[in-house]
Amino acid sequence: MIATLEELKVLGDNRGKLVALEANKQIPFDIQRIFYIYGTQEGVPRGNHAHYKTKQFLIAVSGSCKVTLDTGKIQMTFKLNKPNVGLFQDALVWGTMHDFSPDCVLLVMADTLYDATDYIHSYPTFLDKTRENG
Repeated sequence: MIATLEELKVLGDNRGKLVALEANKQIPFDIQRIFYIYGTQEGVPRGNHAHYKTKQFLIAVSGSCKVTLDTGKIQMTFKLNKPNVGLFQDALVWGTMHDFSPDCVLLVMADTLYDATDYIHSYPTFLDKTRENG
């Protein structure tokens, strides 16, 4: 599985709405790390890397952005613009987040703790690694 868009259940009443997220239920892995991206300058992409091991789940909890995922063979672009829709990104998939709206808050959950050695910052190295893994 490279990537999947997941619609998340919304609970709510006249007081407002709530989306509950649980590991191994709505999020398809044990959550080890959570971070969010906001205040991104217009025209400035984020990401531009892959992970050897880390899987991620991304939600634009406010505003919108696009996420382009690249397997080395296939590129797919997803628009995240609903706080009840998340995008699963598998390991060994190059990810670039771009076209952020000024109010975008992008929440990212990962199945590993931060490890600088898990990042692939060179696209040619990424392509070599994907060829090795078939």
